[in-house]
Amino acid sequence: MAPSKIHWPWKRSPLRRSTDVAESWMILATGILIAVMAPTAGVVAASAVDAASQRQTDQWHSVSAVVTKEPPARIGVDSSGGGGGRPLTTVRWTAPDGTVRTGETTVAPGTKAGDRTTAWLDRQGSVVRNPATPVDSFAESIAIGTVAASSTGLLFLGTERAGARLLNRRRYAQWEKEWAEMDSRGHHHQS
Repeated sequence: MAPSKIHWPWKRSPLRRSTDVAESWMILATGILIAVMAPTAGVVAASAVDAASQRQTDQWHSVSAVVTKEPPARIGVDSSGGGGGRPLTTVRWTAPDGTVRTGETTVAPGTKAGDRTTAWLDRQGSVVRNPATPVDSFAESIAIGTVAASSTGLLFLGTERAGARLLNRRRYAQWEKEWAEMDSRGHHHQS
């Protein structure tokens, strides 16, 4: 919205109509709502994602594991679901009941077969294939918060624009009615 279109709604003018005042109040309210609600929505969404991630990781526990298979040397996009710079490989660990288990998980780049690594297990004792790091969780929270804040701002802005269209229709109808009255008065005076 161009700053020149914003008029203070409480200022009086003989040329201002009720639709002008309504539009000014709508613009002011929309600006305040966007300034307050968009950041709030972003923070709430980011906090919810962070809390969900924290609840998930609180259910995991770590075990020491041995890498049993040489991870791929080339790091890149992994179609098998591994994390972006962390290769996916097979690891072996001993469960609390003494059984030896194996599973696939991501490991640090440069890890070789026979190296020790940390594997994360869920409540059922299954290996978490691609555990999120704190940096991953933080980045996801920021991304979701940004999308939520932007969406909220766009929602309020779209609502304001729809309201402005309705006010413009009313304004045009008033003008047309006034022009018709002026035109009919003009014809009566000429006869």
